[in-house]
Amino acid sequence: MRFKTTVLLLLILGIFSSCKEEVLPKPKAQLRLEYPEGDTALLQTPDYSFAYNSLAQIRDQKSSSLTLDYPSLKGAIYLTYKPVEGNLLELLSDAQKLSYEHVIKADNIMEQKYIDESGRVFGMFYEVKGDAASQAQFYATDSTRHFLTGSLYFYAKPNYDSVYPAAVYLQKDVRRILESLKWK
Repeated sequence: MRFKTTVLLLLILGIFSSCKEEVLPKPKAQLRLEYPEGDTALLQTPDYSFAYNSLAQIRDQKSSSLTLDYPSLKGAIYLTYKPVEGNLLELLSDAQKLSYEHVIKADNIMEQKYIDESGRVFGMFYEVKGDAASQAQFYATDSTRHFLTGSLYFYAKPNYDSVYPAAVYLQKDVRRILESLKWK
């Protein structure tokens, strides 16, 4: 009889102690980074002009290239200008090849055409997703005289999860450059 009472008590104790709420693991936290918008500044070269984020510092400006450096984001946008001298197909091929060199590490490369008929600016914007070295590339041309390429790079080992907020922020600046580009 004593054995049955002990089993019955343990069974009742087990039932009441198992009626607690289920323990769920906490979700992973997401880092929230916010970057200042910055004012728009205008950069003029002998061949072209464009609007850019005033938080960028212009470095290494030469006749055919320049760098927009973002020290707080540890990134930079590299721009290279080349005149079109009957070599448009070669310039286009090189720009597209440069963009697709990242396909080895990239998860996806999204192409977006850019056409501004009135300003004679025709180009392509490449958004690169994944652990590639560059998170954005573009080229623009008027198809007769001017050709400009741009690339976004970070001064860190490519880790898409870590650079994603800064990459999105700087991709907006790359688009601003492309959309405000004017040939001279």
